[in-house]
Amino acid sequence: MIAPARQAAYRILFEIETTDAHSDELLRGREVDALSEQDRNLTTALVLGTLRWQLALDTQIRDLLARPNTKLSPEAATALRMGAYQLWYLDRVPAHAAIHDSVELVKHGRERGASGMVNAVLRKVGQTAEHKPQSSSSAALAHPAWMVERWARRYGQAVAERICSWDQEPASTALRVADPGTEFADLETEPGAFLTCARRVVRGDAGRSAAIRAGQARIQDEASQLVAEIAAAVKHLRLDGQSPRVLDTCAAPGGKTAILLERLPRAQLTAVDVSPRRIDSMRKLLGPASDRLIFEAADAAKLQLRPEWDRILCDVPCSGTGTMARNPEIRVRLTEADLRRQQARQLEILRAALPGLAAGGRLIYSTCSLEPEENEDVIAAALRKAPGFHVISVAKILDDLAANGVVTPDARDRLRSAAPGNFLQTLPGVHPCDGFFAAVLERRQQTS
Repeated sequence: MIAPARQAAYRILFEIETTDAHSDELLRGREVDALSEQDRNLTTALVLGTLRWQLALDTQIRDLLARPNTKLSPEAATALRMGAYQLWYLDRVPAHAAIHDSVELVKHGRERGASGMVNAVLRKVGQTAEHKPQSSSSAALAHPAWMVERWARRYGQAVAERICSWDQEPASTALRVADPGTEFADLETEPGAFLTCARRVVRGDAGRSAAIRAGQARIQDEASQLVAEIAAAVKHLRLDGQSPRVLDTCAAPGGKTAILLERLPRAQLTAVDVSPRRIDSMRKLLGPASDRLIFEAADAAKLQLRPEWDRILCDVPCSGTGTMARNPEIRVRLTEADLRRQQARQLEILRAALPGLAAGGRLIYSTCSLEPEENEDVIAAALRKAPGFHVISVAKILDDLAANGVVTPDARDRLRSAAPGNFLQTLPGVHPCDGFFAAVLERRQQTS
């Protein structure tokens, strides 16, 4: 009999291998939810661990094949990766269980003829611990060479290795709490790294916490929260008796929108997303607070805006290279050429949004990318054709947030490394969070 956790993990990994499915969505599916807590934890560990180490695993497995150039079927490749990951990286998993279940998974599929090869290779894996990638080797970084090389050029080799090391560990869970005094009976938490309304989970299953189910908190990375706090900063926002108008152009899944609602209770807030299904999910996430929102299903790149918005948030789709600790499949799917394609879409969205700013209004452009093509280069390209706009220093906004008690005083000092110039750029491993970029653009006041 195949262990339920391995069976569920294999199906998820196979689907990721053969489709464009995402691990975070599949791990929240019905099959996983029906498992016991112990099996859910093992399924998650197997899926995310195998994906994190996939590039290194493939290199080592290839050397153990009778014919290293053999093209493996998705079934065989998935079983070998998952089995080798357990044998090399999970000390508490019995070798016989990992090998047996991997072989049986192939036997029960369409490529049952490959079961003998899977058995032979995994037995070699179990006997050759020296094949496990060592910490000093390039394979141990388990990221595409082009990705590591560009990070080393941009941030230095030591920082590039810190980013890779961060990506190889289970992602930490951060919470957003409406009340800093919130207590969790079923979670052990500690203060956030940056924000007074953030908590970091030390122990417990946040996804099943009663406080989260009751809407007292939600799971949201602290860098994501920080971007929303920058967008919601009230300084220079119209507070002269009129309700400020705020537009969130790429609103789903809704975490940043929720912070805008929380921080700007008098604002007229409109949330736009291209997907009606994702808008429905936002309504569920926000609960009664969604009644304060105007929802619009539309393509942000095709918006026809008049200059009437005081604040616009453009949290645009991106490569996600700053989130690979929690989305490890990105590294095996993304190519360097994809960055330019992402940039074209991002420029369309930003150029469509800028005309919507009122005089003195501010637009916050953000990504969860570490790549200049999606960040500084987008801002520079947009401003070349938008002479009426200029960049506002994020560092000054962080000072304001610290003065207002949103950012903790000691965190402001630590965040100076994330805002050395005009922009925000958090780096995984350097900062204890995902990698996010943010830029603030302001429309110049008209002069008579």
